[in-house]
This record gives sequence, C-alpha cells and structure tokens, in this order.
Amino acid sequence: MKAGGQLIQFVKAHACGNDFLIVEALAVEEVEHKATAVRLCARNTGVGADGVEYLKWTGPRSGRIRLFNADGSVAEISGNGTRCVAAWMAREAQAKVNEVFAIETDAGVRSCRVTGIDGNRYEMASDMGVPVVTERQVVLASGAVIHGAVVSMGNPHYVIFVRDDGFSIDGVGWASIGREICFHPDFPEQTNVEVVRTVSQGEIEIRIFERGVGPTTSSGTGTCAASAASIALRGLDSALSVTAPGGAQAVNWRGGSAEMTLTGPAELICIGEAF
Repeated sequence: MKAGGQLIQFVKAHACGNDFLIVEALAVEEVEHKATAVRLCARNTGVGADGVEYLKWTGPRSGRIRLFNADGSVAEISGNGTRCVAAWMAREAQAKVNEVFAIETDAGVRSCRVTGIDGNRYEMASDMGVPVVTERQVVLASGAVIHGAVVSMGNPHYVIFVRDDGFSIDGVGWASIGREICFHPDFPEQTNVEVVRTVSQGEIEIRIFERGVGPTTSSGTGTCAASAASIALRGLDSALSVTAPGGAQAVNWRGGSAEMTLTGPAELICIGEAF
C-alpha cells in the first residue's frame, strides 16, 4: 500500500535493542513490501526499526516470515527478528512456558520455545540450525590482511577476533572495518560482520555490523556466528554467554553436526498504525 493509502497495522518489538516491526504479510501488497519496509523503518520520518518481519500465520502456533532490512534488502533470517515474531505469536496464543512455535524463514524452519514470561517480555530458546565455520583471510583496500572466519547460520557472517577492549583492529575502528568487509568484493551478496573479544572460557563480547542495517546493538545470528567461530576455532566452552551493546544472550553448541540453541529475550513494545 502506497503512502496516503490504507493504514498498515504493525507490532513493534525488540531483542536486546535490535528492533523490528511485525506486519501481516497480506496487509501490504507483495510488490510494496520493500518500499513499505524502507519507509516504516526510517528512524526520523517513519516508525523506526532495523527491519520489517512480514508474517503469515499458517497455524495457531506456526507461521511464515520474510525479513526486509531497513535498506529494503531481503535477509534470509534474523535470529532476533524470529524471536520477536515468536513473542508476538505467543502473546496472541496466550501461550505458557514450554510451548513451542514453529516459524518458517528463508533459511528454514526455526522452533522457538517459551522459557519465561514477564508481562510483555518473553524469554525464548530457539533452534538455530547447524553452523558452518571456515577460516578465511580478507585483504582490505589498504593492503591490510584480516584473519577471520566465514560462518553460515543460514545467512552469511564474517567473524574477526580481537584483544582490544575498544574492538579496534590495527588501530582502526571496528565499525569502519565492518563496513568495508560487509561490502568487500569477496562477498558479492554482502555479509554480516562480528568483531569478537574473548572475556573468559565461557564468555565473549561482540560488536556487530549488520548487512542492510549497519552497526546494531544486537544480532541473534551474529551471536551464534561469533559463538560458533569461538567454539570451533578458539576452543571455548560449548555453552557461552555472549554480550553485545544491547545485552547478553546464551548459546549452546556441541560442535560438528549438532544444532545450535540461542536463548534470549524479546520484548513487545507497542501496537500501532502507519500509512
């Protein structure tokens, strides 16, 4: 629906500050999904969000979603966005703890189990698929060589390990490096970038440059990708606490062909209407 047309109902939710608008897929003509996402996600002239999750219910506890980033690009999946949708579905279904919601994404079906409810805040344990981790170097325009890992969580990630508390890489800010790698020719479809600092055997801290968004406070798949690389390449514990600027999430992965589990919060903020 174009600007000035019928009102579009939305739900706004966030997971550790990573915010999304949930819109019924049929409420907006499919050809308008991209333009509507760009318009609604604009921080100063729209509602404001990192992306729009278009939801089609397929059952009382199941649905199909498609994610459009703030720049209008389509993402295969967002761990945090999927969890936000699961929280909304749980509220609509008046779910109780341990109920499970199956959500189909462009990266496959993800199951989200309610582990806690506090008002409009839901804790969810989500099955995130099997990570694929491959070490890889990236050469920047300056000639600097970045050593890291390509990680697939159903969507693409590049993970870099640092020791600096400020997450700089050879004196260059992490966001600048993240932007260059995101748009690097080695990644023609672009990539999410996570910069990781090891705190202890069971804890890491991350910074995130998200494809289609830019620097963001949190990322579910980014949390998983950073954890997978840390476990597979750095020998950290299979159960990790991962802290991003927006808060902490927990990851559990036994490695190999085992499925990874991500546990974290999703909070429903408001229901509204927009043109």
